[in-house]
Amino acid sequence: MTVIYQKVALIGLGLIASSMAHAMRAKGLAGQIVGHAKSAETRAVALEIGLCDHVYATAAEAVEGADLVVLAVPVGAMAAIAAEIGPHLAAGATVTDVGSVKQAVIAAVQPHIPANVHFIPGHPMAGTEYSGPRSGFATLFDNRWWLLTPAAEVDATALSRLRDLVQAMGAKVDTMDPAHHDLVLAVVSHTPHLIAYTMVGVADHLAQVSNSEVIQYSATGFRDFTRIAASDPTMWRDVFLTNKDAVLDILGRFAEELFVLQRAIRMGDGDQLFDYFTRTRAIRRGIIEAGQDTSAPDFGRVSASKSTDA
Repeated sequence: MTVIYQKVALIGLGLIASSMAHAMRAKGLAGQIVGHAKSAETRAVALEIGLCDHVYATAAEAVEGADLVVLAVPVGAMAAIAAEIGPHLAAGATVTDVGSVKQAVIAAVQPHIPANVHFIPGHPMAGTEYSGPRSGFATLFDNRWWLLTPAAEVDATALSRLRDLVQAMGAKVDTMDPAHHDLVLAVVSHTPHLIAYTMVGVADHLAQVSNSEVIQYSATGFRDFTRIAASDPTMWRDVFLTNKDAVLDILGRFAEELFVLQRAIRMGDGDQLFDYFTRTRAIRRGIIEAGQDTSAPDFGRVSASKSTDA
């Protein structure tokens, strides 16, 4: 493939940014890849494993001359980073992000983007429970959706160029209104994560079940709750604080559905339970048919280290 961006600056060097670096290198999509991380240890690792050509101690240094800047930091850190890099962005550059909340990111970043720079918010729907510069791999985005939430007045050429990069890294691209994005993610990602955290917390506090029993006898259901609950706590703290309206809405709906199931169990209504589980099973089949998982045993995992995020 041909080079799409001459210089890509990755601000934050965790799972998504490192996977982007691997994918861009594997397919020759970037002339140069530079990066910045707050932690000196992370910067050292990124250089050690050849993740970036250069790694800088400040975000401002990293974005100098870059034609693509990727903000891959927790949502709560977006405003400070945007304020730092704003005066150093090259004219005509594109700035994007990989946060799983879009309205809050736009509010935090947009005021700091110069008029001659293109801001195109984004969200790759891919991940694992691992984090850090060593966690990335080139195939993370294969056949996964990468959602873009551009403003109506976005430059068409800049948008097309970013779409080309995302597709070249293996992802499928769609555009979406930011508010609708946040509602969709509250359903398919944010609330399921909160439920997983809660279920693991319940097991931790249940005095009748020892920790050794929880660990030793974990079946696939609880085991996969613990996998989801192992995700980066800083990222998920920021997600829930910045997408709270949508998450609280879906949690309310979840509570209503849970009440229906509680009543059916209490009343011994097997028909209602069977019908409910039949409908929900169809959603799982739809996910498989859409190519977002496989029907292979063990939740379609290839290996424990490459399991996709829920």
